[in-house]
Amino acid sequence: MTRSPLISAMWAAYRGHAGLAHDDFDVFGFGDSPAMATELIELVVEGRKRATASLLRWYEGEYPVVGGFSIVLDGDEVPRCIILTTEIRIGPLSSVDDRFAWDEGEGDGSRDYWLAAHREFFHRAAAKENFRMHDAIETVFERFEVVWPLDIAD
Repeated sequence: MTRSPLISAMWAAYRGHAGLAHDDFDVFGFGDSPAMATELIELVVEGRKRATASLLRWYEGEYPVVGGFSIVLDGDEVPRCIILTTEIRIGPLSSVDDRFAWDEGEGDGSRDYWLAAHREFFHRAAAKENFRMHDAIETVFERFEVVWPLDIAD
């Protein structure tokens, strides 16, 4: 993704605040539509969402790492915050536990809700990308903290 002037400005502000000497960060929006990206980033801003899950196959060996930074965009591709990855676990989709489902902050926070929502989301991706979706599909479970801006940080 092209780094817009807004993305570059957000990173420069954080980089100066944190005393970092690198420009190593990812840029993404949650979900598979602008509406979903906005809905999910609002959960982050509210403090409810501190985890996310994605399919390992989407990373081509370059999945998030503990200590990695990402700028998260809303559905209009406006940068809303910078997150720091604090934990990564790779496992089958069905291995999600109650705590992770709660930390993801969606729906009622239950594991049942989480599984239903993620099965639906990943089935849509499977239909578009022509792969077989199943409960054992390798999933990247990522926990994060918001580090910028400071008014929404943990």
